[in-house]
Amino acid sequence: MDRSAAVVFPPGAGTEPIVLLNAHVAEASEDEDEPYEGCLSFFDVRGLVPRPLSIVVAHSNLDGFTHLSRFTHGLSRLVHHEVDHLGGVLYRERMRPGVQPIPVEEYRGTGQRWTYS
Repeated sequence: MDRSAAVVFPPGAGTEPIVLLNAHVAEASEDEDEPYEGCLSFFDVRGLVPRPLSIVVAHSNLDGFTHLSRFTHGLSRLVHHEVDHLGGVLYRERMRPGVQPIPVEEYRGTGQRWTYS
């Protein structure tokens, strides 16, 4: 069995990292949003990426047991992005056909902050 792990650092002071071992998205809401997303793999561009507003991730913790964790809004997007990396998927592959990334200089000031509720 392949082993993989994602560690997600939610924004905000004093927040604990989220550790997801052997993670995969087990459930995704039909409701989605489509803000700009970036990645260190393409650090100089941003792209509009549709993602569900809520996901359930099946994963193991350091205790070795399988858990289901629900993430919503901006945290859902952040976790989904990182779990995608575990499967070799980059955000550009999730963009709608015909939509192209834009340079960071063009992006600045156009995006809205994600909510992490």
